[in-house]
Amino acid sequence: MLKRGMRLILAIIGGVIGYNLVVIMDLSSELELSLNNIDNILTSAQFLGTAGGILVGFFIFSALIEKLLGFVLSFDYDFKTITPKKIIAGLIGLVVGLIFAGIINFAFPIGRIPRLGLALQVLINIVFAYLGFSLAVYKKEEFLEVFPSSPFESVEQDFEGERPEPKILDTSVIIDGRIADICKTGFVEGDLIIPEFILEELRHIADSSDELKRNRGRRGLDILKQMQNDSDIEVEIINKDFEDIPEVDSKLVKLARIMAGKILTNDYNLNKVAELQGVKVLNINELANAVKPVVLPGEEMEVELIKEGKEEGQGVGYLDDGTMIVVDEGIKYIGDTIEVLVTSILQTAAGRMIFARPKMHADTAEKKTEGS
Repeated sequence: MLKRGMRLILAIIGGVIGYNLVVIMDLSSELELSLNNIDNILTSAQFLGTAGGILVGFFIFSALIEKLLGFVLSFDYDFKTITPKKIIAGLIGLVVGLIFAGIINFAFPIGRIPRLGLALQVLINIVFAYLGFSLAVYKKEEFLEVFPSSPFESVEQDFEGERPEPKILDTSVIIDGRIADICKTGFVEGDLIIPEFILEELRHIADSSDELKRNRGRRGLDILKQMQNDSDIEVEIINKDFEDIPEVDSKLVKLARIMAGKILTNDYNLNKVAELQGVKVLNINELANAVKPVVLPGEEMEVELIKEGKEEGQGVGYLDDGTMIVVDEGIKYIGDTIEVLVTSILQTAAGRMIFARPKMHADTAEKKTEGS
């Protein structure tokens, strides 16, 4: 609703601008407002200029403002991570762009164009200044190589490098809670970004009639509050939403692209969607699997068997990190802690599974082999 209202206002503004441009350019004609003169009114320059301005305002102005808001938001985060090298390159590019704009304005009699000459000169200056600044900042390495001496390298070395990319948290990783402990260890650098639409989803889950969902939502809010109160964790909540995008995952991906950040999640589907769109993802589950201790076939370990396995005769136990151990012929030892010998390891998308057999069975088999 807000977006439609904004488009209506922009359409009115565009219509007023279109009408005034017709008048300024002296294209208007005398019109008599009457029912008999309706055809002349509809084909007049004033009407066509107003109608064109309305269409431009409704479609083009709204799109430009949305892009401008995205640019301002991304510029805000780029400004926080700007380095002295980028500043110097940008200033040089700005000056070069203004020089080119001055050459064009001098070479062509743009200022002599009636009524629009000054506006066109200003527009050319702005466009070339922006192009020079942008090209110098985003292509700074190639741009600064033009200069044979390298005073910029010594300046760059006196300052710290660029700040890490912001990390945008999704709902699942907040509810999971492990992100708070990971941040305390210092392995995750940079600001943690919580979009407003993620908070809304957490509040919606916390107010759910389903008790399980309600508890999960409240846990997520408690984890978030705990992270905000921790001075070692930088948490920033931003009021940014995309009303034209209904899916929360799609909003996260678009925000990450605008901010040039990474998404922190443990959602497998979001992980794949983000990677397909070129957005970097940090998956907590993949991190947990990566830091689990490495076990090789032939190693011995102790495990408590707590339940039956899917196959006949199997017993199942778990390590402290949650890794499942399936023990062949272990059903008779359920409830006991026994020594097992690892036979194989299976890595799946859900985690790592270890297959083993009781050590006493392995020793008995070895003795039989030696005796024969």
